[in-house]
Amino acid sequence: MKVVIPGGTGQVGGVLARSLRARGHRVVVLSRRTGAGPDLVQWDGRSQGSWAAELDGADAVINLAGRSVNCRYSEQNLQQMMASRVDSTRAVGEAIAAADKPPPVWLQMSTATIYAHRLDAPHDEATGIIGGDEPDVPGYWGFSVEIAKAWEQAQASADTPETRKVALRTAMVMSPERGGVFDTLLGLTRWWLGGAIAGGRQYVSWIHDLDFVRAVLFLLEGSLEGPVNLAAPHPLPQRVFMAALRKAWGTRIGLPASKWMVEIGAFFLRTDTELLLKSRRVIPGRLQEAGFHFEHPEWGEAARDLVLRWRERRS
Repeated sequence: MKVVIPGGTGQVGGVLARSLRARGHRVVVLSRRTGAGPDLVQWDGRSQGSWAAELDGADAVINLAGRSVNCRYSEQNLQQMMASRVDSTRAVGEAIAAADKPPPVWLQMSTATIYAHRLDAPHDEATGIIGGDEPDVPGYWGFSVEIAKAWEQAQASADTPETRKVALRTAMVMSPERGGVFDTLLGLTRWWLGGAIAGGRQYVSWIHDLDFVRAVLFLLEGSLEGPVNLAAPHPLPQRVFMAALRKAWGTRIGLPASKWMVEIGAFFLRTDTELLLKSRRVIPGRLQEAGFHFEHPEWGEAARDLVLRWRERRS
């Protein structure tokens, strides 16, 4: 296949592009970076240009474009997060609509953050509650949900009748690559800081990077459309999640952090506490109903595999 990946220069895009190329597919990445080449084509993420020709005749588009959420949630950053996601999705939709031979499938990155902060029950696509008005959570968390909703709406409203569209409501993708979320969590664990955060009752939804790639291939080759949760079937409370990571690394020590400690740490790291405090309890209802089998469904085993690969890459 020829697969076009807008926004494919990030960590998740790198994992996906390498895996697709290893399977013999041609991957063209659209990037805002300079230095365009045969498989790295420049675009601005907003307007039409010569990059649109890459979509004409392609077998699939997987749009991952969007400003990183690992930042302070200031008004300016939130607006940039919204614009980068909605504008790039609209641009992809317009390019598909204008193509003489539009790609038959368009996978669009979305986020598990679209669901409500919840402890009592999991969210699947059929019964999940969209967030935005939960009691006892910071009001600005609702803007993250609005971003997710606008992101998905931009894809859904695109006039692309010949293209099957899937919104990937993705949990945290765990990969041993440098700078990713697993690398960050393991760094805390190595320095004995991987304990419970604010009590640790909030749920962590995650997916192993190899299962993420397999799920993307499953969706490319299948017939599902609309929102699909990309998350392992067993989310865990944060305190249990980190205890399993500590065990995989081989340490028993994990100092806890109170909410005010997390606020101070997030300020100095220039990130936001929502990423740690919001309970994301998401399960892959539609994937499993369609017959997808997870190779890494349990976090304990997945953490051991990721730790092993992390060590191998740094040995």
